[in-house]
Amino acid sequence: MQNPTPIETLSAADLAQLKRRATRLRRHMLTMAAGRGQGYLGQGLGIADLMTALYFHEMKYDPKNPKDPARDRFVMSTGHYSIALWAALVEAGTLPEAELNTYGADDSRFEMSTLDTTPGVEIIGGSLGHGLGQAAGIALALKTQKSAARVFVELSDGEMQEGSTWEAAMAIPHFRLDNLVALVDCNGIQADGPIVLRMEPVAEKWRAFGWEARDIDGNDLAAVVDSLHWARATAGVPHVIVLRTTPGKGIPTLERREKAHFVRIEPSDWGEFEKEFEALSAATARGE
Repeated sequence: MQNPTPIETLSAADLAQLKRRATRLRRHMLTMAAGRGQGYLGQGLGIADLMTALYFHEMKYDPKNPKDPARDRFVMSTGHYSIALWAALVEAGTLPEAELNTYGADDSRFEMSTLDTTPGVEIIGGSLGHGLGQAAGIALALKTQKSAARVFVELSDGEMQEGSTWEAAMAIPHFRLDNLVALVDCNGIQADGPIVLRMEPVAEKWRAFGWEARDIDGNDLAAVVDSLHWARATAGVPHVIVLRTTPGKGIPTLERREKAHFVRIEPSDWGEFEKEFEALSAATARGE
């Protein structure tokens, strides 16, 4: 099991190691998207820092025993973000790296939206707006069993437009599910462009429902780690971390795209993506 490292002892060397992990996760995602020439690459690159902080710093998770009853649970509500989950599970050693290039192919375990038949997956998250409610049920069951395991649930700003999300958000503080941490990816996009409904102020909305809330730069790995530590510092209430992320983070060409919900990679694009990614890798290696 990986036990959480208190932020007070997270050295510059430890943070640098996490940054290298995040770079490798992004490399895995690029490999997957290149295999099919398409995928939900923008969202995956955007939450690479969050996935790194969870799987390689915060969560109790045994890569060789992904169904260990004592494990912390990661619930991915936005199933189409699966590219980021596969990258984390490959990097952790739960899934083989050799399967990366099967992403999105027939009969692959690396589906473009999560299936719970793949080791390390807790729920089928393709139908949006249901992950927070399912996470609430898992957290309540763990409480009933007097388990020390925690539940981390990723959801999106787009899902905040759905009533089921707010039903769960109201119920979770009522049941005092302080073993649950909600992670809201605010990247400003939905399937057909920018978020339709006005979301702001996001953190204040969650506070009004009885949550402790923090709003951070979701692509600042140190801030993500610190916020996860903050979320386990206070008992009795659930916590939500609002992560402001950039779709396509780490690939400037993708970051600049007006719409990056589903990315198609033309052969002529791949060379430019590769050069930009190698520049990121070199900067990470230099500690920049």
